[in-house]
Amino acid sequence: MQNLSAALFAFCAVPAIAAPAPQQPASQLSPAEVLRLQAIAKRVTILRDKWGIPHIYGKSDADAVFGMMYAQAEDDFKRIELNYINAMGRLAEVEGEQALYQDLRMKLFITPEQLMAQYKASPEWLKKLMIGWADGLNFYLHSHPKVQARLLTRFEPWMALSFSEGSIGGDIESVNIEQLKAFYSKQPAPVQMGSVSALEKEPSGSNGFAIAPSLSKSGHALLMINPHTSFYFRPEIHVSSQEGLNAYGAVTWGQFFVYQGFNDRIGWMHTSGGGDVIDEYLETVVGKNGKFFYQYGKALRPFRAETVRLPYKAADGSMAEKTVTAYFTHRGPVVREKDGKWVSVAMMNEPLKALTQSFIRTKARSYAAFYKSMELRTNSSNNTVYADADGNIAYFHGNFMPVRDPRFDFTKPVDGADPATDWKGLHQVRETIQLFNPKNGWIQNTNNWPFSAAGAYSPRPQDYPAYMSVNGENARGIHAVRVLQGKRDFTIDSLIAAAYDSQLTAFEPLLPLLVRAYDEAPASDLSKAAVIEQVTLLRDWDMRYSLTSVPTSVAIYWLQDQAKQYGPAAKEKGMPLLDYLATQLTPKQRLEALVRASNKLASDFGSWKTPWGEINRFQRLTGDIVQTYDDNKPSIPVPFASGNWGSLAAFGMTSPQRTKRIYGERGNSFVAAVEFGPKIKAKSILAGGESGDPASPHFTDQAEMYARGEFKDVLFYKEDIEKNLERKYHPGE
Repeated sequence: MQNLSAALFAFCAVPAIAAPAPQQPASQLSPAEVLRLQAIAKRVTILRDKWGIPHIYGKSDADAVFGMMYAQAEDDFKRIELNYINAMGRLAEVEGEQALYQDLRMKLFITPEQLMAQYKASPEWLKKLMIGWADGLNFYLHSHPKVQARLLTRFEPWMALSFSEGSIGGDIESVNIEQLKAFYSKQPAPVQMGSVSALEKEPSGSNGFAIAPSLSKSGHALLMINPHTSFYFRPEIHVSSQEGLNAYGAVTWGQFFVYQGFNDRIGWMHTSGGGDVIDEYLETVVGKNGKFFYQYGKALRPFRAETVRLPYKAADGSMAEKTVTAYFTHRGPVVREKDGKWVSVAMMNEPLKALTQSFIRTKARSYAAFYKSMELRTNSSNNTVYADADGNIAYFHGNFMPVRDPRFDFTKPVDGADPATDWKGLHQVRETIQLFNPKNGWIQNTNNWPFSAAGAYSPRPQDYPAYMSVNGENARGIHAVRVLQGKRDFTIDSLIAAAYDSQLTAFEPLLPLLVRAYDEAPASDLSKAAVIEQVTLLRDWDMRYSLTSVPTSVAIYWLQDQAKQYGPAAKEKGMPLLDYLATQLTPKQRLEALVRASNKLASDFGSWKTPWGEINRFQRLTGDIVQTYDDNKPSIPVPFASGNWGSLAAFGMTSPQRTKRIYGERGNSFVAAVEFGPKIKAKSILAGGESGDPASPHFTDQAEMYARGEFKDVLFYKEDIEKNLERKYHPGE
């Protein structure tokens, strides 16, 4: 038997080689193509309302998609392009060698050849949409010759399949890049202990609320659409055709379907984290005659080996290339090594079905039609909160759910040599955790477990395999139940008020422990003497945020200090951080954290008595994809706080903080509240504004309202749009 590490190194670590810069696709359309696209453009009308929101009207669905992509490109072409550069595993071609293994991660799951074959196999109606998608982007580039694409100067229809689901962090991103790099380059990987605390970063995901007609003042169903994404990840858009398309909501840059939104009959809201849909397998590897095999039952199976080309931009600007030999089992690619075994990963990889499901749900006009779209079972990373004009409310906890042997704990890598660990097909939708018109009259999900989704009428954990729900309850879930339970006569405005309730539920179990630590500390304790005023304020605090609140500042800095100090220990113990802080800290540690938090406030702001609104700010200075922040430049105070602390209206910073103030980057982004009656009534708000261009009046025209939690009226009907019209035009004009 060979030395596997040495053999792997010999096979995988092919040196980078110089390569000529590849020929870019032609940026010029042929005269015939221009005439064809101009003819399509005449069938498309774009109405920009006073907020710059594009309302696209096309004769066919494909025409509407053409206009939709053209309008998106007008607002922020660079975000569209980057999404597809990344989705196709080509980031290193523009970012350089540091992005090589991010590209490898993508190319382990998708290749142009696979996507082209799926495009060829697509039904004609979907091919037309993909053609319309590419045509709209290409016509934009033709019409805007001053726009400089970084890489993609021509879009082909099959490329739409590379980014087909729309989540802010797709399944593939669950693969750790550093561990992938360590395996395929044989560099040491950082050891990761235990589970990752949910408080390490501002949580992604969303809140979704649905209200039945029995609890609404109008007698119509209501839906709260509250994605928590990185800001500017999705614009607001309305797309309509004479073939039945009429969808409004948030669209992920570069996609041709409304990801979270509504049409004239139904609405859908996605939250993250339905269940365990990605599994890892420990593979027992045997080397024979320069080839690798893995144990499967009593037999040895050969790894499938594929050479992956990874072009990248070298430091001098020329193009270079690295090749990697990647390995695959029947379950999926090998992505890392653990305790001498290779680890392969299984996850959903169905671009064609996923794109189909993502689009057809936007045209569903009843619960039965929406349910039929769900039966494609390719919405892998999301839960769905639903409401409709027939008065139905519903909830689906996940959608893609592999059938597995419940004897195994699939939250950890399982033994790949045991055939019993294989997936055994997919659960039917009816077998998954779901709700339909629960008697309590409301549904909520905040990326938490489904067992509080409808109060006393929630699903029961004992009725389902453990792998169908792997998240626990969270502070936002506790908060959501509180603002919905026992309430009646909901309106759009009162539903918004509930979704912006200012309680910070994460502090409820923790602050009493701090107060007790203070009360029980001896008078000689220096920490006690240093925080007399702070504890007095916190003792009387109602645990609600506001712009003028000093205790909000003190409490959040206190909890942030504990997260920094004790987060690694919580990880090592495999405990959620809030649980660790509530059970593992000594009274002295709680007091010392308050001293440190007070000192940091005083150091950064001149006094620990700094109101929350002086600290927590919204700032949008540039159109760059990665924002920069400056304490000396204008910003807007924001009262709401991180979703980690139970704030339903989430607002948190995700990048390393290099400023004294906290600048929001993730949380409430596009938010909408919808009433489904004979006519749609809705209100919405965007973080900042519709356009990514700082010169546009719609770059920050919604920012002040966003910070106040004040919504604009959605202009859904053409007569209302025309009363609030900024511009009406055909693409290319």
